[in-house]
Amino acid sequence: MRAHIEELIHQAVGYLKRDGKLPRDVEPEFQVDQPRDPAHGDYACNIALILARTVGRKPREIAEMIVARLPGSKRVRQVDIAGPGFLNFFASDHHLRTVVREVLAAGERYGHRRPGDKEDALAEYVSANPTGPLHVGHGRGAAYGASVSAILAAAGHRVTREYYVNDHGRQMDILATSVWIRYLELCGESPRFPDNGYRGDYIYDIARTVRSRHGDKLRHPWRVVSDGIPPDASEGENGDKEAHIDALIKRARELLGERGYQSCFGIALETMLADIREDLEEFGVVFDRWFSERELDDSGALERALQRLEAGGWTYTESGARWFRSSALGDDKDRVVVRENGRTTYFASDIAYLLDKLERCPGKLIYIFGADHHGYVPRLKAAARGLGEDPDRLEFPLVQFAVLYRGGEKIQMSTRSGEFTTLRQLREEVGNDAARYFYIMRSHDQHLDFDLDLAKSHANENPVFYVQYAHARIHSIFRQLDGRGMKHNPAIGDAALKRLTEDHERALMQALGRWPEIIEAAARRRAPHDVAHYLHDLASQFHTYYNAVAILVDDDDLRNARLNLISAVRHVIAGGLALIGVGAPEQM
Repeated sequence: MRAHIEELIHQAVGYLKRDGKLPRDVEPEFQVDQPRDPAHGDYACNIALILARTVGRKPREIAEMIVARLPGSKRVRQVDIAGPGFLNFFASDHHLRTVVREVLAAGERYGHRRPGDKEDALAEYVSANPTGPLHVGHGRGAAYGASVSAILAAAGHRVTREYYVNDHGRQMDILATSVWIRYLELCGESPRFPDNGYRGDYIYDIARTVRSRHGDKLRHPWRVVSDGIPPDASEGENGDKEAHIDALIKRARELLGERGYQSCFGIALETMLADIREDLEEFGVVFDRWFSERELDDSGALERALQRLEAGGWTYTESGARWFRSSALGDDKDRVVVRENGRTTYFASDIAYLLDKLERCPGKLIYIFGADHHGYVPRLKAAARGLGEDPDRLEFPLVQFAVLYRGGEKIQMSTRSGEFTTLRQLREEVGNDAARYFYIMRSHDQHLDFDLDLAKSHANENPVFYVQYAHARIHSIFRQLDGRGMKHNPAIGDAALKRLTEDHERALMQALGRWPEIIEAAARRRAPHDVAHYLHDLASQFHTYYNAVAILVDDDDLRNARLNLISAVRHVIAGGLALIGVGAPEQM
């Protein structure tokens, strides 16, 4: 309806320009919004106020001119001029009946546009280092990214969903070495575990897999391993945990040889990736591609990206290292891309991955990062400029932290000690549906207080239960038909839609008509919480209708018309829940 009203206004302005009543060069950017007060119509437009600033005439006078030239429309019942010159549009009964028909014809895909109607998008999200299980913070990024991707696809974008696997570099070496040290424990050695190693029972699990495959072949006496290793941070005031773990990594490589070391490394990577993939798939989060960081080096993409920066004059050498002159392109400082030892940095891989994505996707690149990665925004924008690409093609929704509460008390978490709530534990406690809904019901740029007790409750105060109950309640009504010896005849209901004259019925039809606009706005704003809020409002309107109006009445025409209406509500609720990864149960 909003798009229809916008088109009517554009036509009216065109007529006024043709007639010489408005300058031919005016191209007003106006808004059509839903007013808070239903008395002000179903939609309100500010075009008269916008044009008044340009043409030097009173807004109300311009509003009267526009209303006089608006084309006729079966979807608009009346247009009023309010206040200083707002145009208030009231939807016609014909429009509301058409909405019900359109929903029933399209089913759960009502409001969806054809793929390719909008520009392509490549969304990267989660991309957690495969060094441990996913925790609740990763879960919010997963729920947000999957929901945004689904909403973009519904709005007509072709979307590629991608997970970037950091399977190369120091953190993976720390994981492999942590596994090896736990393996040595299982072999009967008594190593001192490094302060900077990865802890948690999952490291023992991987170590057991290493031992089951290799027996004692990778075993070395701890006194040999620790020979010459600098002290750890807790071993004295001269201890350095970073130097200590780096020395252990080097020692592991020396003693195991490349083949033995890669055995630990490969099993650790394989195990963690399998766990992450399974966890996400069970959460309803599936990717089109898992992109390995090692691909960048193997394919030559890394060197190609560095050559492009150099060709643009954006690199220089200092103290044996190769630097990217990113401070000249909007970053807060220059960045090393090749270290003194000749090894490329993480940021060099980020640049190569950026170039690869820019070449694969002609549209938007959406980087969904945690809020603690805000520093990546200026450096990746600088990288795009250095590569000769448009930095505006990059978007960076930053997802704030999620904090769990149980019994009103905050649950403390520490990833370093291995004491944290995993995504799998959260899903097992509250269920996938509650987790997905709660994760996205607040804007991604706001901190989220996740109330575990509320998420598990079967009460109207639980928003996901409230919405799902509306869907289940509609199915219950249809199940009651057989018990009463009745049948639903959609054709009779369609012919009798004019019988839907109750205020609650009109409100439901108006709400259904807004659904395509909600999808469009949620896609444009990258805001899945818009969908959650809409579904809650729609469920509220349905529950109110159910409590106020008898649906299974004896009047065949009226009963079937009402069944058509609630069937349309059912389709929109199910379709909306699907976009945010939540199920639509038929019974509760």
